[in-house]
Amino acid sequence: MSNKNKDNYVAVGGQALMEGIMMRGPKGTAMSLRLPDGTIETQMKDFVSVRKKYKILNLPLIRGVAAFIESMIFGYKLLMESAEKTSLDMEEESESKLDKWISDHFGPKMMAVIGTISAVLGFGLAFLLFMWLPSFVFDHVNNKLAHGSMIAWRAVFEGIIRVIIFVIYMALVARMKEIHRVYMYHGAEHKTIFCFEHGKELTVANIREEKRFHPRCGTSFIFVTIILSIVISSLVSVIFPALTASRPIWILVKLLIMPLIMGIGFEFIQLAGKYPNKFTKLLSAPGLLMQRITTAEPDDAIIEVAIEAMKAALSGKADSSDEQPEESGENAE
Repeated sequence: MSNKNKDNYVAVGGQALMEGIMMRGPKGTAMSLRLPDGTIETQMKDFVSVRKKYKILNLPLIRGVAAFIESMIFGYKLLMESAEKTSLDMEEESESKLDKWISDHFGPKMMAVIGTISAVLGFGLAFLLFMWLPSFVFDHVNNKLAHGSMIAWRAVFEGIIRVIIFVIYMALVARMKEIHRVYMYHGAEHKTIFCFEHGKELTVANIREEKRFHPRCGTSFIFVTIILSIVISSLVSVIFPALTASRPIWILVKLLIMPLIMGIGFEFIQLAGKYPNKFTKLLSAPGLLMQRITTAEPDDAIIEVAIEAMKAALSGKADSSDEQPEESGENAE
């Protein structure tokens, strides 16, 4: 690919939190939150990627899986911390009698166990919606309505069902007031990253002018993996048609090839941000369209939080100096 199409690609990525933003830059990882009293708190967070500790995890394809897992764990931790810090004024009102009884009698350890159980249930729900349900719907349609004639189209059919479920789920979630606020921070995160990548000064006015749809967003990654899953699953079903006959076996096959799909998707997202050409823009288009749901236009107060997080991630200090590194590298949002 020609370097003429290469944008100012820098090692900056982020994540929207509850009333805050995490930014990860070449000098460190910063979390900025708008506290209940209206002030902005910025902290540097210790984060060293396992890909730096173990070189094998930074190899192409493998690094995508490693990045996804560690981002999920680290991101969830910061999300829970942000929720705790930014809802201090509502804690007594929002805490249920059951939560208070558990906390009083069993302490924080039991609450941590409950949090773990909630995470497991969340993964279980994701498996049910995106793995089992599409296969169940296909089997019903293929056996009852098509009399087995659709078996060759199983991967495509299930992929379309997953897209529909994902879009409906995200649209419903976006209607929640708290989640809409998170989406506003998500938009501010993208706009701030664009502002930095375009070499502009990090001001509210400059950031407000930027787009809120970024090709390296996790939303785009999800859509790319769905598209890749359709392609790769279709190839598997053509080469090994017997695997599609049994729903449990087919679900197991999809789980086994998921790391490969995630690895390829990660590499594509990196290239899409580094080399924006017609091909990468075409494959990124569904994810960018989906960001119309998962991002919202931020207000100036939210943009101010994003600026503090970005400056701290670039300087490596929570006092948010204006230093901007010259080095560039990998960025996974």
